[in-house]
This record gives sequence, structure tokens and C-alpha cells, in this order.
Amino acid sequence: NYWNAASFITSSSYLHFSTFQGETSADISFYFKTSALDGVFLENLGNTDFIKLELKSATEVSFSFDVGNGPVEIVVRSPNQLNDDQWHRVNAERNVKQASLQVDQLPLEVRKAPTEGHTRLELYSQLYVGAAGGQRGFLGCIRSLRMNGVTLDLEERAKVTPGVKPGCSGHCTSYGMYCANGGKCVEKYNGYSCDCSKTAYDGPFCIKDVGAFFEEGMWLRYNFHSPGTSIKDLVSRMLLSSTDPETTAPDLNLNKEELSFSFSTTKSPCVLLYISSYTQDFMAVLVKPSGNLQIRYSLGGTKEPYNIDVDHRNMANGQPHTVNITRNGRDIVLQLDHYPPTTYSLPTASDIQFNSPKALFLGKVIEIGKIDQDIYKYNTPGFTGCLSRVQFNQIAPLKAALRPTNASSHVHIQGELVESNCGASPLTIPPMSAATDPWHLDSASADFPYNGQAIGDGVNRNSAIIGGVIAVVIFTILCTLVFLIRYMFRHKGTYHTNEAKGAESAESADAAIMNNDPNFTETIDESKKEWLI
Repeated sequence: NYWNAASFITSSSYLHFSTFQGETSADISFYFKTSALDGVFLENLGNTDFIKLELKSATEVSFSFDVGNGPVEIVVRSPNQLNDDQWHRVNAERNVKQASLQVDQLPLEVRKAPTEGHTRLELYSQLYVGAAGGQRGFLGCIRSLRMNGVTLDLEERAKVTPGVKPGCSGHCTSYGMYCANGGKCVEKYNGYSCDCSKTAYDGPFCIKDVGAFFEEGMWLRYNFHSPGTSIKDLVSRMLLSSTDPETTAPDLNLNKEELSFSFSTTKSPCVLLYISSYTQDFMAVLVKPSGNLQIRYSLGGTKEPYNIDVDHRNMANGQPHTVNITRNGRDIVLQLDHYPPTTYSLPTASDIQFNSPKALFLGKVIEIGKIDQDIYKYNTPGFTGCLSRVQFNQIAPLKAALRPTNASSHVHIQGELVESNCGASPLTIPPMSAATDPWHLDSASADFPYNGQAIGDGVNRNSAIIGGVIAVVIFTILCTLVFLIRYMFRHKGTYHTNEAKGAESAESADAAIMNNDPNFTETIDESKKEWLI
């Protein structure tokens, strides 16, 4: 019902419905979008009574009616243009006490009803939506028209009405900004949708993280071209192209990359992400033994890779961290979590092209050929933790693995990939070191509570407290048992009654009472005195 809409494409087109039943109360609401200067939204007539809503000018909406006391008009004036081809909401109400009109979030305009006079709105004609009575009709879209709580089906009526089309176009103009994280707004006749296929996110607005938990030894490889695909086919598909097609080299030598992902781990060192190539070029994101983050670029021209060390904090603390890396030529911009972006520059001797990218690895590097010595050292036993929203240019490898798409054929997984909401990872308490853990068997300084020696004073004190608690519990149970036994034997055996003596030989219960109680006889004798008048 929210997107039930109709487009009025001529000034003489309108939709008609049955007479509006709003004798004592009327509640009308709808959305409109137009580029016209004026037009009638809706109108319903009687002999003299009427009700009408219209766009009087580019900044004015009018609500007018007559219940027999003369025409009443309420006007809301907007400081901004209302014919800006954006959605605006109108809400008009009328009852026996007052009438009101509101447009968007502008102040509510209220008009009190007269204390005397007519109060019932008597209408006879059909309800016209769009235009009526020879007036200039409305040009644009109206949706979600509700009258006294009932949504009018504009789309169904528009299907059989000349000059009116079901649905509205241009929804992305007003709502496209809600498609987040690079999601593309797709126009639909009854609304819009967000295309998240080129993002690492999911959900209706591309804001749901897609992540997975990696156990030790697990890894994921995303091949930039599927088996049997030539380099020329890969170029035509532009899998690695950035958002700007002009920067895509025809031989897949990248001048710029955009990499973003989120991770959480408590283990270091490890390889978070590695991008290999058919040459010696590579890019890697590592967690060093100290827990600090390191980004490594090797694009040729230098003997050693160019390293960016982020030493200001420990990243292996079990909390989710976000990494954004953008390279454009020689300039590299790194943003970590919510810290301000930091700019770095490749050495002047370094090349600026990433030549022939081959595959992207997550968790561990399983690649044929020569691998950087530090990466080889950090590669065992592998990453343990959570990775989410991984995206390299327009490729989302984790999403391709967890959501069946055309890109799923490029993914190879070692181990079981379990989807996880990495952003909701709980706070992890770091484990105790062997030197401070008293139960660590290899700890030379560990003193166990009992190993054939006497138990210390602290242990004796604890044993005494436990023994006292047990004694109190046993005493309470015994007391309860004694009480229950006494109670049971107290009510066992004969029972006593107040039955009168001689009841066995008496003819009735009254006779037994009189025989047993002499006073009762005297009372009866006194009450049997008779008086003759």
C-alpha cells in the first residue's frame, strides 16, 4: 500500500472512486511528486457541500470544504518549492470541532469549527482524484492515498483509465541515497530496489555485513579468471576494473586499487589478505607478532617490498577492526577504524602498476612459486578469526563464496566456511600467560595445592568454611524430619465428639439433648405457659 501509486500524464486525466463517506470526520493523507505549478489532488461534490485538496502554487497546498456554513480554506505555505520532483506528504483532517492541514514537517495549520451551524458533510458525486469540474488537473504522481484509514487502489484503477499510468518513475531520484556502500538504485514501477551485487554487503539497502569465521588452517582463494578463461575474456568482463572505466588498462595492469575489509582475531602473526600475480608483484595485509598491522606492496623496481607499519595499537585484541586501502598511482591512503586517513607514497624507484593480478587469498597463502620470506613465515598455522565485507575493487570474494552468484565459480575453499556476524563479536578476554597460570603443567613456579605436602593455611580456612556449611544443612534437614514425625503422630488414633449422652436410646437427636440437659426442660416449661384473655 505504501507504493500504490498512479502517474497523471495529462492535465485532464483523473481517477474516480465511490463517494467519500466523511459526514462528521475526514482523515486524508497521501504523497505527491510533481514539477507542475498547480493542480487539483482530489475533489468530491454535493449539492452545495464539497471537499477539495489542491496545489495552489509552487509553494502552497490548500484544503477547502463546505458543510453548509460557507466555504472554509486552510493553506500551508512552504519556504521551499513543492514542485521539485521530490516526494511530499499531505495530511488533512476535519471533524465537528476543527480542521487541520500539514505538509511534510511544516507547522500544522488548524481552523476551529463554528460553535453553531451545520456539521455534517453531505456529498453525492463520485470522488475524483486528479481533476474534476473543468479545473486544471494534477500532473505528476500520487501514492499511498488513504481516506479514513482505507487505502485506495490507484494502480488497479489506473490500468483501465486513459491518461493515467500505474506506478511512478523516478523513485531513485528521491530514495537512491538509501542504497548504501556502493549499492545501485534500480527503478521499479511500484518503488525501487538496491542492487548489491557489486558490493561486499547484502540486504535490501546493502548495509548487512557478509562475513565468515576462519578456523586454523582454513583458506579461501578467489581466482581473477575462471579455469579455461583467457586473459582477453577477463579484460572484457572487467572483473578488476575500478569504478572509473577509463583507469582500466587493457592488459590488466592496475594503476589503482580499492581494498576494504573488516577482521577480528586474537592470534598473531597471520596473513589476513594476499593478492598474487603472474609476475613477482603482490600486495599483502599482515598482522605481525606484536599484533600490529602491516601492509606490503611489491610492484617491482625495488629490491625489497614497500612496508607500511601501523604501530600505534594492537590489532589482535579480539575486537572488530576496519581497514580501507586506496592506491592511485604512487599515492596510498590508509584508514584504520575511525582514525583519520593517513597518506603514504611509494618510493620513486617503485613501479606504479600492479601487473597481471592472479588470485586473492584470505586466511592463508597457498601459491605456487616464490613467496616473500616474511609472508612465508607468518603463513603458518594461518589466520584464526573473523573476516567480513571483503572487497577488492568490484570483487567481493567472501560474498561470492557464501551467496550463489556467477562469480562463485572463481572461489575455492579449504575447510568449512561458516557465515558469521563479525561486527557483533564479543569482547574476548586474553588468556593467562603460563607464568601466571597456576594450573599450567609446564610452569616451573606453579605451586599446586596438594602434591604430598601439607596443605596451607588458606586451604584449611576454605575447608573449614565448607564443612560448616554442610553441618548447618544436615542439622536443618534433621530438624525438619523430627517436626514432620511429631506432627503425624499427634493426629493419629481416636477422636472425640460432643455427642450428647443417651443418644443411643433416644428416639431423636432433640430427645437426647433434653434428657442430657436439665436446664433445657426448664426452659421449655417456662415457654409453654399459656394466657387466656
